[in-house]
Amino acid sequence: MDFTAGIETYSTMDLLPTTTTMRQRTEKSSQLETTKSTSNINEILEEKEHLLALKKTQQKLIHEETSKIVLWRQPINTIHYCLLELIYLIHHNFKYIISFRKSLCISSILLLSFLFIYKTEGSHQIRIQAIQSLFLWALYWLGLGIASSIGLGTGLHTFLLYLGPFIAQVTLAAYECGSIKFPRPPYPHEIICPSSSNETNLLETGPISFWNILWKVKLEAFFWGLGTALGELPPYFMARAARLSKNETTDDEELIEFQQLLLDAKLNKTRHLTLFERLRYSVYCLIERIGFFGILLCASIPNPLFDLAGITCGYFLISFSRFFFATIIGKAIIKMSIQTIFIIFLFSEHHVERIIRWMKHIPYYGRLLQTPFKDWLHEQKDKMHRKSNNNLTGSITKVSMLSRIFDLFVAAMIGYFIISIINSLAQRYYKRTRTIQCK
Repeated sequence: MDFTAGIETYSTMDLLPTTTTMRQRTEKSSQLETTKSTSNINEILEEKEHLLALKKTQQKLIHEETSKIVLWRQPINTIHYCLLELIYLIHHNFKYIISFRKSLCISSILLLSFLFIYKTEGSHQIRIQAIQSLFLWALYWLGLGIASSIGLGTGLHTFLLYLGPFIAQVTLAAYECGSIKFPRPPYPHEIICPSSSNETNLLETGPISFWNILWKVKLEAFFWGLGTALGELPPYFMARAARLSKNETTDDEELIEFQQLLLDAKLNKTRHLTLFERLRYSVYCLIERIGFFGILLCASIPNPLFDLAGITCGYFLISFSRFFFATIIGKAIIKMSIQTIFIIFLFSEHHVERIIRWMKHIPYYGRLLQTPFKDWLHEQKDKMHRKSNNNLTGSITKVSMLSRIFDLFVAAMIGYFIISIINSLAQRYYKRTRTIQCK
């Protein structure tokens, strides 16, 4: 019995080193596999970085060529390319709309029925006219919001040119008239104080408060903010289409820069990034970690990098409903409320008069600046108390010069915006043709 037990202990002592060596071999093989996999991943990332670098250099060369296609350098070629791009866009969008035949037929039937109701005479025409004026007014502010954020070259700052002055005018009129029930017409194109006989709505004729004015301009501010949210959709759809396409390479400069930024971060090269690139990467990290609330935070504050948020959401296939819903809440409700509150606070009666009084303390030019603004404020108040059928006469020369300067500034901004659209369309056509030739 003792002899057999000794044999068993001897056999088990022989088996122990074999099991340990097997474990060591498996651990070494797993370590080799992990090192091989990491090296393969690094090689793939380096190859992608090399391809993106080549494409980036190609895009730089094309960008240098397209930057010369502007109206003040090549007017004939720029207009020619712009017309060709317009023809291409009309043809491309027409083919895209025709592909949805069922929805096109249903929408055409609805449009014909609406036209029939609109043209037929009857008692319903009074409501139709009211709906039409409201629809056109909302469409006007929606278009201004889209023009502000879509940036067909530069983007038109319609808040400073249109919505901000409108809110300021309503605020001044509310405190001057003691009511926000302005007669229609001429409101909203012109603001005149209401007569005492028209005061029926207690909400609009009670003591003027901050919330009354905010309620009065809520639709204009909301539709303008909704337009800015709609203007943020092209970067999202561009990145989403590039990610869903079978061809992984893209020709868009912003998407190439975004992919290069992600590769630099994966390869631990964030130290070599510039401050602007680090800000862009922080926006990407914020959206990746928080998701819906990250998009909401980026949309709720004045953020020139929000295009990167749209590219990030489209590139990582975040649902359209999540992106668009967060953008609408951020831009049309939160951000627009902040801007509207600031304008109402700044142009309330006491603050405007205080700012005009403080102008005289500006060294050298204080008195010169104070008098035209003071005269402008008095003239605006006189306009609000006149009747709607009377023309304003005897306007002050200094005030008219101030208003002319603002009108010229608005006209110059609109002209520059139109020129930038022509340049961007021409450059877009040239860039697309050059990329096709390079391929």
